[in-house]
Amino acid sequence: MKMVLLGYMGCGKSIVGRSLSREKGIDHIDLDQFIESREGLSITEIFEQKGEVYFRKKEGEYLREILAMEGSFILSLGGGTPCYGDAMTSVRSVAVAVYLRASTETLTKRLQEVADTRPLIAGIEKAELSAYIAKQLFERIPFYNQAHHSVSVDKKSVPEVVAALSALF
Repeated sequence: MKMVLLGYMGCGKSIVGRSLSREKGIDHIDLDQFIESREGLSITEIFEQKGEVYFRKKEGEYLREILAMEGSFILSLGGGTPCYGDAMTSVRSVAVAVYLRASTETLTKRLQEVADTRPLIAGIEKAELSAYIAKQLFERIPFYNQAHHSVSVDKKSVPEVVAALSALF
């Protein structure tokens, strides 16, 4: 089985994906890490040196490459991945897509502490972060809602979210 985790940055796609893969004994692939290893640059460096358009083009290519791989795996997407090109059509055709749904409040709380490491929010003042997240979330929800399943992560621990996802296997 192929499972793809999607949702806004900070919802827990990577940590939940790693934990679920350990529990199920199958591979976990983090799309951002895959891109970094292929490009030889961090996501931040790609954005700075080559721009977002280049990044989104490569992101789509690498997503299709991963989805074409044989065998079972859990794939954690970047927060914006579902919103570009035919990403959701590609994902839905070969994998079970799960939206890890988090409220603006949860995302703001989580992202305030790591904003400097996230290229899309690094320059945003902490006081404006919640409004920025709410706006982006509003724009992205139509893409996220195309997932086969939706799991709320608000006020849930990683093991609780993993348990909810395990029930989908």
